[in-house]
Amino acid sequence: MPYLKETLETYRDTDIYPFHMPGHKRQASHFPNPYEIDITEIEGFDNLHHAEGILAEAQQRAADLYGSGECFYLINGSTCGLLAAICAAGRRGEKILVARNSHKAVYHGLFMRELHAEYLYPKITASGIQGKITAEQVRKTFFEHPDIAAVVITSPTYEGIVSDVAGIAEIAHRHGVPLIVDEAHGAHFGFGAGFPENAVKQGADAVIMSLHKTLPAFTQTALLHICSDRIDREKVKKYLGIYETSSPSYVLMAGIDACIQKMETEGQELFFSYRKKLDSFYGSVRDLERLHVMCREDLSAGEAFDWDDSKIVIFAGDSGMTGEQLYRKLLEEYHLQMEMVSGDYVLAMTGVMDTEEGFLRLSGALHELDKRNERQLDSAVSLSGGFIEKIYQPNPKEMEICQAWEFPKKEVSFDEAAGQMAADFICLYPPGIPMIVPGEIITTDFLDRIRECRKQKLTLEGSANLSSDRINIVYF
Repeated sequence: MPYLKETLETYRDTDIYPFHMPGHKRQASHFPNPYEIDITEIEGFDNLHHAEGILAEAQQRAADLYGSGECFYLINGSTCGLLAAICAAGRRGEKILVARNSHKAVYHGLFMRELHAEYLYPKITASGIQGKITAEQVRKTFFEHPDIAAVVITSPTYEGIVSDVAGIAEIAHRHGVPLIVDEAHGAHFGFGAGFPENAVKQGADAVIMSLHKTLPAFTQTALLHICSDRIDREKVKKYLGIYETSSPSYVLMAGIDACIQKMETEGQELFFSYRKKLDSFYGSVRDLERLHVMCREDLSAGEAFDWDDSKIVIFAGDSGMTGEQLYRKLLEEYHLQMEMVSGDYVLAMTGVMDTEEGFLRLSGALHELDKRNERQLDSAVSLSGGFIEKIYQPNPKEMEICQAWEFPKKEVSFDEAAGQMAADFICLYPPGIPMIVPGEIITTDFLDRIRECRKQKLTLEGSANLSSDRINIVYF
């Protein structure tokens, strides 16, 4: 077997185009050889966990760029920022209001702090993807649960759906609690070019952004913005000291700083060019007949407060293909690597470093595939739409996550599991949103959803031997 480095070098030398993160799209941007700048906390280079010099200044530049009160570099990804913000916002055992379409890291925060979750379920759009969380949902839940200590939402979603952050923040603040926004997919927000404003400027109290998803930064790099005193900054620092490595990489931190510098000095030009390329692409695919590229007109005001069109969502539509089959054709025939595949669509993630050539190749591939007659494919595996609506359904809740994870677990067959309590998270990955969490009841409907995901050849993570119809349950 070849070493990983060799495999990566071989892949580098192919013509496969990366419609996926990281946002630097494998363009070096004159970054130095990482071995030459890989150091530790030596004289003159500060300490991320007690930043007083060069790193404090670097983090302040990031805060100034986005308009936050204080910004922390994250080199363990958005995950450690979410964990730190959630743990700092709620005391052990308190109740927290959480959008159910949150990344699994949010649920890990609930577990670590032993928080009790009340869930907000996003509206499902007509095209079958998860839509927005509404301010009215938040208002109603506060009326029913006035003891909520914090609110956590994801905006934008993987598919670019944006919620009314300002409206939700106003309601949360009216009740004296902070709003935490997982804006991991929105680090490019707030720079104009037709993209939404960032959550920092919309009144959120803590905002977590993954620079590496859409901007030119290394994988694993992100920012945590603290925007008010509703979250104790000293607690945030304490939990970052727990969840973020004590040996932060200067290569990754230099990558963050270089990204911030690039946005400061070249951002206007980059985003102007990016918008032109995106608009040209969307204009070029409006005449597709069988495939369908999601556009703003597909989303009603009731489904999305706003939409980030940097996320190119391509539905298999009437092509006769499933999402997985479309994904395979784009990769194997056209050498276009998508970010994500679902039951009836694929997602191309774009950013400021994408090239005109890349967009032209994708447009050309879609037009060629659109002209084919794929009706000979097994119609039983084609989906008419609404796959996500079918997959992400509420499950009965018996225990909190922190309670269920304290019990032993047992691997049983699907037949034995029906009516039992889930012992593990089970997620579609990407995007890493749990279909079920520990403490929820495994229903026959849920097991059918697992089988449907497997039928569509989608990647499931979290429990034992799902491919063999076996699953972990809480064992009393």
